[in-house]
Amino acid sequence: MKVGLIDDHDIVALAVQAVVEQVEGLEFIAASGTVEELLATVPDVDVAVLDLRLADGSSPVANVERLIAAGARVLVLTSGENPYLIRSVAKSPILGLVRKSAPVPVLVETLVKVASGEMELSTEWASAMSTDPELDAAGLSAQEQRVLTLFARGVKAQAVAYELGISVNTVEDYVRRIRVKYAQIGRPAYDKIDLYRRALEDGFLPLPSVE
Repeated sequence: MKVGLIDDHDIVALAVQAVVEQVEGLEFIAASGTVEELLATVPDVDVAVLDLRLADGSSPVANVERLIAAGARVLVLTSGENPYLIRSVAKSPILGLVRKSAPVPVLVETLVKVASGEMELSTEWASAMSTDPELDAAGLSAQEQRVLTLFARGVKAQAVAYELGISVNTVEDYVRRIRVKYAQIGRPAYDKIDLYRRALEDGFLPLPSVE
């Protein structure tokens, strides 16, 4: 899979390239200072490693949206000195967020998960979600919360039905209603990763401990 970096610093590019080269199946393709430059060089990039603060002053959320529209999976790599920027992307469809000061094995593990389409929740990301004052409540019923908690953990519909003593059709109805409620407040949940994210944001699943 092709990995591209959007960052202003050459030393970061060298470090990320060295890390990517440790991961079987990943290839470091290019480093650019802006999203548009990277996509012009590698329009079919698979994994985009994005710094939140770029010299062109671009919006982190807009950058994430542009990369995802191009088909890339986004991993944010940040120095973490600006909590506002982290909060601004915490609700966007990124798959991982890592501090530049994190140990190399942490970045390697996150790259592997992001490349496979899995979400890797860091303590920084968890903290940003749990302290975001702008997250509107979906108003889920107690049973909808139970369904979401199980479903977002990856439990199959049939197992959810058995656990709650309801039919599979009823579980699917609950999931549809949950998606509608989140869409109505501007927090869509199109797939299981989105449902997992919503469950974390609203406290239905435990966040990683933040030290």
